[in-house]
Amino acid sequence: MSMRDALDISSYLVIGPENTCGRPVGDVISAALAAGFTCVQVRSKVCSARELMACADEAARASEKVALLIDDRLDVAFAAREAGVKVDGVHVGQSDVPVEACRKLLGPDAVVGLSARADEMLEYVKTADMSLVDYLGVGPLHETPTKRDCGLAADGTIITKSIDDLRELAIASPVPIVVGGGVKVADIPLVAQTGVDGFFVVSAVCGASDPEAAARELVCAWREAKAS
Repeated sequence: MSMRDALDISSYLVIGPENTCGRPVGDVISAALAAGFTCVQVRSKVCSARELMACADEAARASEKVALLIDDRLDVAFAAREAGVKVDGVHVGQSDVPVEACRKLLGPDAVVGLSARADEMLEYVKTADMSLVDYLGVGPLHETPTKRDCGLAADGTIITKSIDDLRELAIASPVPIVVGGGVKVADIPLVAQTGVDGFFVVSAVCGASDPEAAARELVCAWREAKAS
């Protein structure tokens, strides 16, 4: 079974070396997975291609049992796979490499995740061909310092997603949805009740003094909310 078939985005960690307060990426990933996280995305706006490949290799060694994705960089994902690194796919935005190219280059078993602009997501899920996409990343729930352009509108304002927005998207989308952007433990119960399939975080785990404890608190909150 491929990771695409076994994909679980319920508790999704986004991580890069600039997010970990100097700690090894692999250590933070191991802590999050020990606490129950189910998916990892390597994302860095400061790494070179080779540095990102090295980061992916470190991440892969720590995340053999869950899907590991590379943000934006289809070239890095492909090169890492060619080098024998267990990279399972990519996550791209509408303005990045087209999902058709991702699927063609990485093959039918790869995971392809997609983000759309916050103000266009509902229209997108209603009109776009979603057959090549495995899940949608939606946000931000709040403004977030780890991705300051997340939800950025043409006029420079930040468009966040309300609970009602998420509920409407969950109904409209033919593929699973993971929600992030400033998500905290206190947000989890309301987010879970919208019908989306998971949450993603960066600083809530990567920047925590105890990443495993922080990750476990988030996972437990999600599971409890889904069970209620």
